[in-house]
Amino acid sequence: MIFSAKAILFDMDGVLMNSTPSVERVWRAWALAHRLDPQSIAAQAHGRRSIETIRAVAPELDAEKENIVVEQMEIDDKEGVTALPGAAELLATLPTDRFAIVTSATLPLAVARLGYAGLSVPRHMITAEDVVRGKPSPEPFLKGADLLGTAPADCLVFEDSPAGITSARSAGMKAIALQTTYPADQLQAAHAIIGSLADVKANVRGKTISIELVPIPMVKS
Repeated sequence: MIFSAKAILFDMDGVLMNSTPSVERVWRAWALAHRLDPQSIAAQAHGRRSIETIRAVAPELDAEKENIVVEQMEIDDKEGVTALPGAAELLATLPTDRFAIVTSATLPLAVARLGYAGLSVPRHMITAEDVVRGKPSPEPFLKGADLLGTAPADCLVFEDSPAGITSARSAGMKAIALQTTYPADQLQAAHAIIGSLADVKANVRGKTISIELVPIPMVKS
């Protein structure tokens, strides 16, 4: 399967790196501290800005204050944060002005996790501080396209969460899902599903990036 694009937008957690153990440890600890259901909250945290998760699960709390606590917990928890297969290799093949990371993490957290995973901080990033509405709103990916000076329709997105796929599709972009965090049946809104970035080969020719991938068969509804 081959896709063509002028720019590539990558989610970070679950796409470039495995941070799931850290995310789940932090959110379970936070939930238990507030006598909330840890399993339910950990499941909702993937692919969303932490402040929006807090507002959704505990509207009675001071979300701004709690967000600072959660962010520091996430920065401090680096055990098991590693680069996913193919991530470093794919990023190395792309011109630095033709891709961006679009993440629900804050800038300090994104920089910390990239360092833990042994990945370089890219030239272009959209982080939690850059948007008013996080994923599944289209705003993060639209800002990513604008940052690269590329029309949304010319962007290809790599995502691992239903919220991120909805964000990309709502922005008018093609979305490739990685089956790293959610099962395939929750990723069916994507244009294709792959196992990891190791299943991706990029070929840059002028202004066009040709992306060849080996997809996981889509589940028929």
